[in-house]
Amino acid sequence: MSANGGNKAIVAALLANVGIAVTKFVAFLLTGSSSMLAESIHSVADSGNQGLLLLGGKRAKRAATPEHPFGYGRERYIYAFIVSIVLFSLGGLFALYEAYHKWSDPHGISEWQWVPITVLVAAILMESFSFRTAIKESNHVRGNQSWVRFIRRAKAPELPVVLLEDFGALVGLVFALFGVAMTLITGNGKWDAAGTAMIGVLLVVIAVVLAIETKSLLLGEGAEQQDLDAIERSITDGPEVERIIHMKTLYLGPEELMVAAKIGVPACESAEQLARGINAVESRIRAAVPVARVIYLEPDIWSVAAAQAGTGAAADTAVPQPQEGEAAGRPGG
Repeated sequence: MSANGGNKAIVAALLANVGIAVTKFVAFLLTGSSSMLAESIHSVADSGNQGLLLLGGKRAKRAATPEHPFGYGRERYIYAFIVSIVLFSLGGLFALYEAYHKWSDPHGISEWQWVPITVLVAAILMESFSFRTAIKESNHVRGNQSWVRFIRRAKAPELPVVLLEDFGALVGLVFALFGVAMTLITGNGKWDAAGTAMIGVLLVVIAVVLAIETKSLLLGEGAEQQDLDAIERSITDGPEVERIIHMKTLYLGPEELMVAAKIGVPACESAEQLARGINAVESRIRAAVPVARVIYLEPDIWSVAAAQAGTGAAADTAVPQPQEGEAAGRPGG
């Protein structure tokens, strides 16, 4: 995913949520509707979340340091995880608390009855614009994946977060519209409390989904199968490598993949010939999978007998290993 595409969706969502939050809060002050208050806090939380995503993207661009030699790319995952916490607490739990409070002391909407309906309809229109922008930007990188798979497997967290937030905001607005409309029709404030509770449950579910997916990114995910296949082909396509002994991949950030592999190479006459071969393999990997920016290749001589002897780095090599009591290249005492 391009960072520009993600930022465009974030900015669109931020502008929409700031405007929506202001209008919802004014509507709450005029009507006392708990659904309007829950939706106001929801929009404030969403606005803060978009600010966190922009901050995370900016901090992730910092250059690597001796203390953090692989850079700060994973900061984008950290801030996305914070977003899930904010959505759960400030959005979901607050709405559930407000629903409980309103259910205990229900009251109808006696003044400015047209305001909440007008505000909610306008908010749905603004939120739809933000959701449309997120869908449009996501389609540039989603390919043929289903939406569920895209959200679960995307390595860049911004678009999935904005998609889920906007979807939750639209559904929450429908819940609020239902609660307010039924309260106006029946005069019973418990409908307003029910709409607020529905908003709270929705936000808690979305926050949990975000937390689970972001936790997986924080723990470290490897390359997708299609990228793994492309990397393997790149390694073995030339004469420099006979086989891949073992290989691991890890995303250091949304746009930086590390590839570490132990490769079986044919015997060569000089270190220079070996180095040229490894450089050629690295070039093929980067051409096939551009995000593979950090590559470590360990050359070795592979043999069937050694591979059958056990597991681990030494077990797959035909080069004799020092025996116990011996130093490399020197008999033991």
